[in-house]
Amino acid sequence: MDEISFVPVSESHIEELTLIYNYYIAHSTATFHIRKMSTDEMRKVLLSGDSRFCAFTIFQKGKIIGYVMLSRYKPREAYDSSAEISVYFEPEATHRGLGKTALDFIEKFALENNFHSLLATITGENDYSVRLFEKSGYQRCAHLREVGIKFDRIMDVFVYQKILGKTE
Repeated sequence: MDEISFVPVSESHIEELTLIYNYYIAHSTATFHIRKMSTDEMRKVLLSGDSRFCAFTIFQKGKIIGYVMLSRYKPREAYDSSAEISVYFEPEATHRGLGKTALDFIEKFALENNFHSLLATITGENDYSVRLFEKSGYQRCAHLREVGIKFDRIMDVFVYQKILGKTE
């Protein structure tokens, strides 16, 4: 596997990362967004202004191939030791083992920034993501039945969790 690097998302990455995410909106149930996002909407998601809850652009051979981010699990201070993980790759970069590399990177960042618990919300039919998170030590902690409708199908959602360690 060619070396990949992680760089904090910057303004110059937003347009390309929006295209990657919009692919999944249009062609998959990896996200429950129904309509494509504008670059302004994506900017607000990826550039939170918080140094702990942030996103990283993933590069391979100098080319943007995806992003990984930690976002607030809930908007209350008591939840600030937990974060939700999102990982998206351009379609050509999937199924090559890069997801594990992205998870390893973001978990190390999370530990360095005093996170205790990481969560991943995964559509029930997204077998690839389920396998990735299970192989990375995440455990299913919730199964929400029939909570989302996309492409005229009602679907389940799983929540996976990994406890990283003690908070300071």
